[in-house]
Amino acid sequence: MKWIKKGLVYVPDGRYQWNQSHAQLPIVDAASKQVWRIYFATRDADNRSNASFVEVEAGCPERILYQHNQTILALGRLGSFDESGIMPVSLVNHDGKKYLFYAGWTRRVTIPYHNSIGLAISNDRGQTFQKVGDGPILDIRPREPYFTGTAQVLIDDGVWKMWYQSCTKWEVRNGHPEPFYHIKYAESADGINWCRTGVVAIDYKDENEGGICSASVLKENCTFRMWYSTRGAEDYRHNRANTYRIGYAESGNGIDWTRKDDEVGIDVSTEGWDSEMLAYPFVLKHGGRTFMFYNGNGFGKSGFGYAVLEQNVIKSESK
Repeated sequence: MKWIKKGLVYVPDGRYQWNQSHAQLPIVDAASKQVWRIYFATRDADNRSNASFVEVEAGCPERILYQHNQTILALGRLGSFDESGIMPVSLVNHDGKKYLFYAGWTRRVTIPYHNSIGLAISNDRGQTFQKVGDGPILDIRPREPYFTGTAQVLIDDGVWKMWYQSCTKWEVRNGHPEPFYHIKYAESADGINWCRTGVVAIDYKDENEGGICSASVLKENCTFRMWYSTRGAEDYRHNRANTYRIGYAESGNGIDWTRKDDEVGIDVSTEGWDSEMLAYPFVLKHGGRTFMFYNGNGFGKSGFGYAVLEQNVIKSESK
C-alpha cells in the first residue's frame, strides 16, 4: 500500500466557546452519496471534549459545505461516566437509525482520567441524538478493571462486531501515571448489550509499545482489514520517535489478526501539521477510491486531514 496525502481538511478557529482547539478522532458518516458528515471531538476552554461535525463534499472532503454551530451531545450529569468529556468514536446506520458510539470521560485523583463507551441514537437522520441512558454500554468489569475507550463497530452477517480499546494497566513513568492499552473484540445482537470474552485482537508487539487504539475496520470479501494507532510506552507526547503512528493488520474472521505494520504505507511528513505524529485513522471506500482520514500533531490539535490509497488494492463497493 501507498497513501497519497491530500492535506489538511479542518482545524477549529476558536469561534465557539466549546470549540477552542482540537478536531480529534474524525469519523465519517457516508450514508449520502453527495455529502459526508464528519464527526469529531473538539475541546472547550476548560479542555473538556465535545462532539460536533462538519459536512464536506463526498469524495472531495477539502470542500467544506457546512460547519455545525453547536455540540450534538450534552456532557453528563455530575458523577456520571461522561461528565468531563465526550468523544465520538464510531457510527452505524441501521434500520433508519444512526447509532453513535462515543467515549465518555471522567477525571480521577490518582490517575488523570477514566474512559467508558456510551451510545446515542438518532431517529431523525442525525438531526438530534439521544443517549440510551445515563450509564455506559461498556465499562470496567472484573477481568478488565481499568477502562475502555475508542471503538469501531460494524454489522457483519447480522452480528454487531466491535474492536475496542482496553486498558491493561497504569504505570508511573518519568514521574507520571501512564496508561497501557490494546484492542479487544466483542459481539452483540442489538448494539447495546455486548458479549465480551476477553479476546485480544491486536496485542502489544513488545515491551516498548504502550498504546494501541482507534481501530478502523473494512471487510473485503472474506478478509478484514484494520488500521489503528500505535505509540511507545513512554515519552510519546513530544518525542517524535515514540509518538503515534498508524498500523495495519489483516484477519480472515475479524478475531484473529496478523499485524503488517510495515505495509501501512503512510508516515509522518517532514514538516507541517502531521510532521510529529499520525493518529486515529478512519478508512472508507467511495467511488473506486479508498480514503483515510487521520489526525496529525498534538493528538488532533492541528486538525484532521486525509489521504487516498494510490494503488487501490481494496476495491470500492460504492457506485
